[in-house]
Amino acid sequence: MNAPVDFNVIEGMFRRQYKQIEVRFDPEHATAWTYLKPSGAPCFNLGMLEELRAHDSTIESCGGRVLYKGDLHQIHYYVGASRIEGIFSLGGNLANLVLLIKSGDRDTLMHYAKLCVDNMYQRICGYGSPITTISLVQGEALGGGFETVLASNVIVAERRSRMGLPEILFNLFPGNGAYSLLARRVGMKRAEEMILSGRVYTAEEMHAAGVVDVLVEDGTGEAAVQDYIRRNERRRNGLQAVFSCRQHFHPVTHEELLNIANVWVNAALRLEDKDLKLMSRLARSQAKLVPGGATAKPDAVEREETQHYATA
Repeated sequence: MNAPVDFNVIEGMFRRQYKQIEVRFDPEHATAWTYLKPSGAPCFNLGMLEELRAHDSTIESCGGRVLYKGDLHQIHYYVGASRIEGIFSLGGNLANLVLLIKSGDRDTLMHYAKLCVDNMYQRICGYGSPITTISLVQGEALGGGFETVLASNVIVAERRSRMGLPEILFNLFPGNGAYSLLARRVGMKRAEEMILSGRVYTAEEMHAAGVVDVLVEDGTGEAAVQDYIRRNERRRNGLQAVFSCRQHFHPVTHEELLNIANVWVNAALRLEDKDLKLMSRLARSQAKLVPGGATAKPDAVEREETQHYATA
């Protein structure tokens, strides 16, 4: 039974204005949609991570419900998608990570990693309610972007999509859930091969490997998600229970994710100059995907975020 709620408090929480995510609720199928729309490079910056955490924590604290037209509605499905054309997410903001690594700022790196873990773990656990989580991929999902995709029960991807973990190219590894979540889908040996290869895979390859659940034509992603929900409505309760069994049979714990994040931070701080130079080149590639963003140094958004890190 859901606990009584203070509607004045709840309304204030749900009325929060977001700048880097877009949220909407479909009452017909009890589906909450959250779209990523980061400022600057199409990556997980601190501000967007905090907005996701605030939004998702509100849902969790309300027993898996969302405020819609003055009433709390139970969420049956939570869909994560992106508003950036052709990109789900390119993962961490490499420009900022290079600055933090060069300064040896372990505390701030760990703060960032923990915020990523906290967001991931809420999703893995279905926000503490019988909610089926769905990732909709309509383009590039790399590094932390792919890790976020893997945190869902169901992955729907358009054929144009590509997914991968390129961190090994600059002598690092994906430290926010990739090992745990990918191994749960394809086995430990195969997960390690994919992580250490640094390859970026097509959606078709990921579907054949059993990572992508639903492969659809380009431009049909949202319709495909809605179709999946309609087709499974009559067995929704049983389906969600099976997804819950995954976490009981092969659990991914918050402690496990934090321990791996700690390994990631230590490994990041051991990177050498040649590794950081490659990271910086890749950071410029990230910036080029934003209009006017092809600059060698962090832009205003990144500088502001670096200051935010320093005071976090």
